[in-house]
Amino acid sequence: MSALRKFRKFLSNTKINFMSIHNFALIFSIICIIGSIALVFFKGLNLGIDFAGGVLIEARFSEKPEISKIRELLSSSIKDIQIQETKNQESADQNHDILIRVSKTNQDQSSQIKKIQEILNNNFQNIEYRKVDFVGPQVGSELIFRGSLALALSFVFIMIYIWIRFDWQFGLGGIFALLHDTALTLGFFAITGLEFNLTSIASILTIIGYSINDSVVIYDRIRENLSINQKMDLAELINSSTNSTLSRTILTSGTTLISLLALILFGGDTLFSFSMATFFGILIGTYSSIYISAPILFYFDPRQKKPKK
Repeated sequence: MSALRKFRKFLSNTKINFMSIHNFALIFSIICIIGSIALVFFKGLNLGIDFAGGVLIEARFSEKPEISKIRELLSSSIKDIQIQETKNQESADQNHDILIRVSKTNQDQSSQIKKIQEILNNNFQNIEYRKVDFVGPQVGSELIFRGSLALALSFVFIMIYIWIRFDWQFGLGGIFALLHDTALTLGFFAITGLEFNLTSIASILTIIGYSINDSVVIYDRIRENLSINQKMDLAELINSSTNSTLSRTILTSGTTLISLLALILFGGDTLFSFSMATFFGILIGTYSSIYISAPILFYFDPRQKKPKK
């Protein structure tokens, strides 16, 4: 406990000049946003069946099967099929999990599932079908629309909240930071090839909620210092406010990242995409709170009042 107190005391007395590189950080972030958007458009996202439609079957075998044999048996009857072995954290020595995906086709998905199960049951013994999902293309399109709408509405209401609680300058900083975090997270999905599904939308919503909460803490301190030090240099005031909240930022981010690391290592394949994206998002969310949302105020000084009519 004493070591933790010393660490918190050290963080509470930092005098880091964050604003010394705010121009570089802003240019770097803009480049990253452009690069992420380019990745999404040209490389694309690895859409899961939630959005792309198709069939997903998770089968557990008591004995380790040959992937090549399963692929040969199924591909002769089913087109656009993908087969991969997944890690079973619960009992890796006794059971073997196989993930079977079929891209959306014009064939009836129920008949595809029955055909796959029939082929497997005729060639292997003791198969447990742990997960059987199928989504039609129309449902997938509807889920994409609803997911996009959820993200758009979250941006709108967060901006309104900041605008009401603070000033419009703070709203600009907050919304730019959220755009930054969302774009980079989508770029992360594109460059890593992680499956983008409904849990990915939940991950992005978690990231922007965390990021804006971190920004609001810094904004509160900036507003407090603005009321006390009207004539203080704005860059110095932002530095002072960021340093005074740094202990809270690092400790909160650190504990969250440790929890996510546990999910990455032990959460299994179902939570891996969500955990990795959220881990990355928390890192960039912390960065954007310090180097994006707060420094934006340097360009739009909140002390400048609208002229009276």
